[in-house]
Amino acid sequence: MKPYYFTVAAMLMGHVVFAGNATQTDTTKKAKHSAAYTSIEQVPEFPGGLAAFGNYISKNLKYPEIARLIGINGKVVLSFIIEKNGEVSTVMPMNCIGAGCEAEAVKVLEQSPKWLPGIQNSKPVRVQYTVPITFVIPQGRISFKDLQNSDYGFIFDIKGKLYTAAEAQAILGSNFPSTDIQIAEPYYNYDKNQQFTVAGKKEVYLIRMKDN
Repeated sequence: MKPYYFTVAAMLMGHVVFAGNATQTDTTKKAKHSAAYTSIEQVPEFPGGLAAFGNYISKNLKYPEIARLIGINGKVVLSFIIEKNGEVSTVMPMNCIGAGCEAEAVKVLEQSPKWLPGIQNSKPVRVQYTVPITFVIPQGRISFKDLQNSDYGFIFDIKGKLYTAAEAQAILGSNFPSTDIQIAEPYYNYDKNQQFTVAGKKEVYLIRMKDN
């Protein structure tokens, strides 16, 4: 198994944002209705401090199997709110690197222990933060044989056209650099296209290749 690790920023990113009482899923609207401040009497604190927060993430975050298989690296930035009671809520990825990394990062933050809440005017307030989590795994060449022998099925998007794994192998060769992958996302085959039906697999992924 390839060695891997995670890195978490030593500091939570950006300024503190006092979040309004109404929770909104539209991040654009939320930004309009939240007042941003550069200081606060007492910022929220993870039990044990930022170092303990980093340790919590590293200990509980699991590198998604599919991301390890195809060598997905990248930084996921998450937005979240520390509620007045210290609970973590409204965890949302602000970008996408694919292969299940966002879902895993969201899950771990949602399961976070309670924080000490932020304090303003001697009262607890809801505070919004963003934090980057970096997924790192050695990158190399991806073998079509390894893909075929895995629990996953694959469809390839090469220069805007879809191909089966066998068709993609005829184009790319028996293996290809993991750095040539732009993103990997679940493939649902809504049109029930028989050509792209992959049976007997745990899940099917669409691998979108970079336009080199």
